[in-house]
Amino acid sequence: MKLYKKEKFTNLPSAVLFDTDNTLYAYDVPHKAGMMAVKSKVIGVFSISDEDFEKSFKLAREDVKKTIDGTAASHSRLLYMQRMMEILGLGSQVLLALDLEQTYWRTFLAEARLFSAVKDLLDDLRILGIPAIVVTDLTAQIQFRKLVYFGLENSFNFVVTSEEAGFDKPHQAPFKIALEKANVKDGTLWMIGDNPINDIQGAKETIGAVTLQKIHSGITLGKNKQAPDASFEDFSDVRKLISRIK
Repeated sequence: MKLYKKEKFTNLPSAVLFDTDNTLYAYDVPHKAGMMAVKSKVIGVFSISDEDFEKSFKLAREDVKKTIDGTAASHSRLLYMQRMMEILGLGSQVLLALDLEQTYWRTFLAEARLFSAVKDLLDDLRILGIPAIVVTDLTAQIQFRKLVYFGLENSFNFVVTSEEAGFDKPHQAPFKIALEKANVKDGTLWMIGDNPINDIQGAKETIGAVTLQKIHSGITLGKNKQAPDASFEDFSDVRKLISRIK
C-alpha cells in the first residue's frame, strides 16, 4: 500500500464507501466471457459474421449511451441487445433480447471472482462498528445479484445504485444518499474505488472523502484532481492499515 497523504490516515473512518465493479472484483475477464457467449448465440441464430456482430453491438452501445448517458439505464445490457437487433435489421426481437441479456449476465457471474481479503475487510469493519456502504453505478437488480453471488448480501449496511440516485458517479447524488442512509454527519469518510474520476475525484469533491484507489491490471493511478490519498493492490493491505490506526 502507498500512502500519499499520511496525515489523513491517523483516525479510523466513520464509514467506508465501496465501489463494486472492478473494485471488489476484476471486471474484464467476466465481461469478455459474457460477450463471447452472446456473440456465439447471435452468430449461431442469424448466421452473421463476427465483424457484423462487433460493429452492430458497438453502435448499439453508443446509441444507448448517447440517448441516456449518465443514468443507470445507460449500462443496460437489455437495451444494448434490443438496439443491436434493430441495427441488424431484425426489429426489436424482444424475446431474444431478454435471452441474450440473461446469457450475458449468467456467463458474467460464472466467471467473476471476488478479490482476496474483501470479505475479511468487511468483517473487520463490522466488528469495529464502522458502516460499509456500496455506492455503485448500474441498475439495482444486477448489482444486488452480484452481491448475492459473491455472498456479500449481509456484508454491507447500505447499498446505493445509480438507478436509485438517478445519476451515475461522479454526480453528487449517489454519495449524498449514501451518507443520508447511514446517518453520517461528521468524522472521516473513506471511499474505496478503482475509477479516478467517478470514485476518487467524485467522492473527494462531493463529500470530502479520504480516497483509496484499488490498483490492478488495466487500472491507471489517478493524477492531479483525480489523485487518491492512498493506493493498494490487495485488500489485505487495507486491513493492515486499519489495524495500525486502531
